Amino acid sequence: MPVPKAEPVPHFEIAGHSVAPGTSETIDIPVSRLPTNIEVSMRVRVVHGKKPGPVMFVSGCVHGDEIIGVEVVRRLLREVKPKRLAGTLLCIPVVNSYGFVAHQRYLPDRRDLNRCFPGSAKGSLASQLAYRFTQEILARCSIGIDLHSAGLHRENLPQIRISENRPVAAELAPVFGAPAIIVSKLREGSLRQAAADHDCDVLLLEAGEALRFDELSMRVGVQGILRVMHHLGMGVRLPRKAGAKSVVSRRTSWLRAPEGGIFRAVKASGSFVEASDVVGYLADPFGDTDIEVNSPVAGVIIGRSNLPVVNQGDALVHIAEVEIPATAEDRLNDIEEAAFADGLFDEDEIV
Repeated sequence: MPVPKAEPVPHFEIAGHSVAPGTSETIDIPVSRLPTNIEVSMRVRVVHGKKPGPVMFVSGCVHGDEIIGVEVVRRLLREVKPKRLAGTLLCIPVVNSYGFVAHQRYLPDRRDLNRCFPGSAKGSLASQLAYRFTQEILARCSIGIDLHSAGLHRENLPQIRISENRPVAAELAPVFGAPAIIVSKLREGSLRQAAADHDCDVLLLEAGEALRFDELSMRVGVQGILRVMHHLGMGVRLPRKAGAKSVVSRRTSWLRAPEGGIFRAVKASGSFVEASDVVGYLADPFGDTDIEVNSPVAGVIIGRSNLPVVNQGDALVHIAEVEIPATAEDRLNDIEEAAFADGLFDEDEIV
């Protein structure tokens, strides 16, 4: 009996453009015009495979100063070949161009884009940008990876955030292989909430700090995306396996400054702490007082402030209570070592 001929992969249609199978194109999705009459667009690199498969997006700079996603996307695109790809990859390294060029988190209207989804065609500037992303990207995808970092003067241990009751995201999060998986509620108006409404599962990577690159976060990001694509059968090579299983947490809390002063941290991101362990010291500028700051719970430090000058109530250390604490710190160390053991990703550029 003759084998039926496979149906050819159709062109990929987006924003009035048609991308042929086995090719890659950069598409400008118009957003607005500046007061100078210069058009602002959201640029999307469409990598459309020759074989059928899922449609997946990778987005960065929803917050304009969280620039680590730009470098992750750049390195990722060097590893993805259109003629070998099964499915379609949409890469948007800079969603919020306004914040990106101004080195700021927000848009000119001072709105947080990640609280404006799904947006409106006739709303505020942030709402219109969210609407464009929802209609052109989310509506076409079944899976997405949204790249974020901590805000100014903070750093995050690379971590994947997923929401409850999303079986696909729960399956893919361990595949990604980040040091930590945080199960957290969806926030109203977030990209993840809008994606869920379109039946698109999103892994949100939090890694590093605003306006800075760091090699661990970028390697974890690129390797994790490639692992997810390989798991989905999208025709990319599988990078080195993660060194260990991610630590998992369903409850996190910020440890805040008991009073104003100068904070000296003694525990790094990724450290495991027991309840009552000292995570830092808070002193006055003369050093006449020196207060121990203790962890109220046992867990892993997944984020912390990098700014020593603090006011009473400022967030200092972000701690995740983990499901298997006994091996948590060893697993985090193994994941970091494995990330740097892979010879991929601009080895010649690392100083």
